[in-house]
Amino acid sequence: MSVEISGHTRLAGIIGMPLDHSLSPAMHNAAYSAVGLDWAYVPLPVAEEAHLPRVVSAIRVLPFVGFNVTMPYKHAILELCDEVALTARMAGAVNAVHCSDGRLVGYNTDGRGLIDSLATDVGFDPAGRNVVVLGAGGAAGAAVVSFILAKAARVTVLNRTVEKAESLADRVRAHARETEIAAVKLDDSAADTVSEADLVVNATPVGMALGDPSPVPGTWLHSEQFVADMIYAASDTPLMRVAIEAGARAVDGLGMLVSQGATAIEIWSEGAQLEAPRDVMRAAAHAALEQSRGRVTDAT
Repeated sequence: MSVEISGHTRLAGIIGMPLDHSLSPAMHNAAYSAVGLDWAYVPLPVAEEAHLPRVVSAIRVLPFVGFNVTMPYKHAILELCDEVALTARMAGAVNAVHCSDGRLVGYNTDGRGLIDSLATDVGFDPAGRNVVVLGAGGAAGAAVVSFILAKAARVTVLNRTVEKAESLADRVRAHARETEIAAVKLDDSAADTVSEADLVVNATPVGMALGDPSPVPGTWLHSEQFVADMIYAASDTPLMRVAIEAGARAVDGLGMLVSQGATAIEIWSEGAQLEAPRDVMRAAAHAALEQSRGRVTDAT
């Protein structure tokens, strides 16, 4: 698909490193074309965090409507925004920034993307349910916040470094309302915690690289569970394979990618009340994924 560029074209893009396998340019440009937006979405690879402030300063004076942020800069971008939504601060990560008259407002659309994907792809509603989140980084933070907002009964953060899990739990606990928040070390002692969950979410990078194992053994999973992997791939991830073998209902991160990107477009279009074309975006993302046959994660 070609992108028409004119003197009136507004810009959007994605900051991160590496970006070789990002599906976002194909997905976003297909959406802009479908709804008649004179926008163009470009990859913005930033090799070092020290360069990030200069890139952001340039974006402020260029015709950007917004940009996404992926690994490894979702936390660093927080302090470079003029304003950050509460949910993004709770998550400890920003993945979508709205540019408006030189001001940068940070959001986290990953959590909403996850909830939308669970509802659409496997019919799961977190309300009143027991959820386990694997990992304690920005993706995990977004997931935990989304389950609090969705009124999960209990969310347990599992991480190999338990101190990081405890830090995330402490950060969100004051806003947890009726959701019980716990932190547990991800080792053999966590088998019962995983087995007792209604939903298990992988928010770690384990499964991105060929040859990676599943982040949890298949023997911890069973047919009464739902399993969501934030990684999206041209073939099933290691976690999805063991989940399916155990009889669980499993979904990868492609639906989450589409929904978080659609939400970002709707934010960037401000008062236009635009509904991003999720079907077009999913088709474009799927086609790009099949072409690359690669494996990427973190919802961008």
